[in-house]
Order: sequence, then C-alpha cells, then structure tokens
Amino acid sequence: MTMQRRYRRGDTGPAVAEIRSKLVLLGLLPAGAPRPTDTGGPDDLGGYADAVFDDSVDLAVRHFQQQRAMTVDGVVGPETYRHLDEARWRLGDRMLSYSAGHPTVGDDVATLQQRLLDMGFDCGRVDGILGPATELALREFQRNYGLGADGTCGPATFRALDRLARTVVGGQPHAMRESELLHRSGPSLAGKTVVIDPGHGGADAGVVAHGLTEAEVMWDLARRLEGRLSALGVRAYLTRGPAEDGIGEEERAAFANATDADLVISLHADRNDSPRAAGVACYYYGSGSDRYGRRSPTGEHFASLVQRELVARTGMVDGRTHGKAWTLLRRTRMPAVRIEMGYLTNVDDAARLASSEFRDHAAESVVVALQRLYLPPDEDVPTGMLRLPVFT
Repeated sequence: MTMQRRYRRGDTGPAVAEIRSKLVLLGLLPAGAPRPTDTGGPDDLGGYADAVFDDSVDLAVRHFQQQRAMTVDGVVGPETYRHLDEARWRLGDRMLSYSAGHPTVGDDVATLQQRLLDMGFDCGRVDGILGPATELALREFQRNYGLGADGTCGPATFRALDRLARTVVGGQPHAMRESELLHRSGPSLAGKTVVIDPGHGGADAGVVAHGLTEAEVMWDLARRLEGRLSALGVRAYLTRGPAEDGIGEEERAAFANATDADLVISLHADRNDSPRAAGVACYYYGSGSDRYGRRSPTGEHFASLVQRELVARTGMVDGRTHGKAWTLLRRTRMPAVRIEMGYLTNVDDAARLASSEFRDHAAESVVVALQRLYLPPDEDVPTGMLRLPVFT
C-alpha cells in the first residue's frame, strides 16, 4: 500500500487498520481482540477493518516518530508510513540485492550495513538504503569469505554474517573516513562543490505569515549565499529557480547526488501555532536513539558551526542542532544540513527575515561556518571572529 493522504486522531478505515497492525508488529501498540470482521485471509487486517485512529494510536505514532528522528506530530503521512514499513524488516526476512531504479530500503539493510562496517567493509554510512556502495561492500565481504560474490544477500551470506556477528562489533569507521576525507580536501574553499536548496517554490509557497512567503525569502537568501560562495571559487548549484515549482525531497537529493557535491545546504523558515516560538535551528542526518547509530559526523559538525555563527552574528534565539532522518538529509550521499532560519509566524523573526541586512549577515554566517569546517584546528578562530576577503 502507498500512503497518499495523511491520517491523524479521529480517522477511521482500512488505512488506519494497516497503521495499527504495523504498530502492533513493532511492539508499540497492544494487539486488540479480534472482531467478527476477521476473515483469516492473506489480506486480513486483524479485525480492524473499521479501525479508529484513537489516542493510543496517536501516542504510539508519536513514540515511533521520536525513535526514528522524524517530526513528532502524531500524523501518518507518506514519510512516517515509509518508516513504519521499513521498521518491520529484520535481516534474513528477505533476499537483499541492489536495484538501480528501485533500491531496497529497510531496517534489515541498516543491519547489513552496520555488520559490513564492523568488519571493515566500506559501504558508506548506515542509512538503510541498499545503494551501489553497499553492494560493492557486500561483494567484497562475500569474496573474502569464500562465497559467490554476486552482491545478493541470500541464505549462505546470512549464515556467514550471523556467524561473524558476535566476533566483530563496535567502532565508527564511517566517522573516521569522513574525517579523513575532510582533512585531505584541504582548507581552501576554491574548487569545492556545494548544492544550495531553497525550500519549496512555485505553487508551494511554504510558510506564509506577516506579509512574507518562505519560498521567496529562502530564494533571496540562497542567491546571496550563492554569490558569496562563487566569489570564493566554490561551484554552487541551486536546486530550483525563482519561479520553479518546488520538487520533492527525493528529487532534490538525486540532484545533489548527480553533482557529486561536497555539501548540501537546505534553507527553510519554520512556523508554529504559538506566536512566541522563535529562533534558528540546524538539522543534520542522525538519530541517537536507534540501535544503528545512523548519523553523518561531518553533517553534525557543520550544523554546529552554522548554528553558532548564526546565533553570534544575527542575535537570533538559539534553537540548537538536532539529528533528523528527513528524506533530503538521509538520501544525499554527501553531508547535508537543513537550516530553519527563524519562524515566520513570530513577529520579531519575520521582521529580521524581511531585512536585506539580516539576510546578508545570515549568508555571511553560513559561508564562514563552511570555511571553518575545512580549517585545521590550529588555524581556526573563535565563533563570530572569522572574516573572509569577499565580505570586506
């Protein structure tokens, strides 16, 4: 089933029945007593054909979203549904192989990736997506273990992985590889490639409040950022034009991957029902609460640098940095950071974002953070003190 609409407290029907059954399978919701609607057939929904999205389901969904580093709102839309579907798979439940057009995704893939990394086979970061890097690492493992190196994780490979699971554990090889790659790239920004993603676009205006639209403000900020990066010799690509309709996060991630960029910077503004909600926050790919330790160390470090520079240079409230498993952050092969540049629903944040001077300071903050990312520790300077020639 493909989830197209959003389901929340008070909804009923077969889709809610499927959501309930997945939550029961994950141990987040107790199984209810079967009702006379049970048919016992292969498509049986456990007696929940007229199931209700009640308070217990809402609480279970929120708990699941918290575990998976998603937005915690109790609403099951396409992204939450995909995660619910992925979470049900355990290594050995199905054959795993790489398909270029439709990559296999699930927690069983994440387990495979973690096992391969533990044994020293580089499959990139743990993201639960069976891509070409995971297939190459799997083939290398099979070759070293004396198996047919066909890149398919079947019964023989499952048995080999299970035998070795208790002998090789621990470490963060991907973090060390990312750190070494950063070190080898050198301190200069010239020659590096950055994808700038102004959120929303076209008919999708994003947040609209206090006479501002998120899509327009972020486009202007993206252009200021692009200009500064280009002046420093950085190849900067924008994911959309000023009037283009916004594309989905998967398409934006595919665009970034096609450029083979060093980093992705996604620009957004936030909203909240409370007009008091304010401040800037930065997000990176990561989730400290799941057993796979999915994270991008470079993304986390860059997010912290951006956050500190923005707070120091603009005076915005510090909303801190957070690991999230949002699609763009997860599906880019390179480190990606999403910046929520204040709340348009807050009158003070909106006034700042409406200011050309503020946008200049914000763009400068991001570029300075990028430079600091590549500087060796002995050449770095305190937050808010670094100045680049392009700004003088």
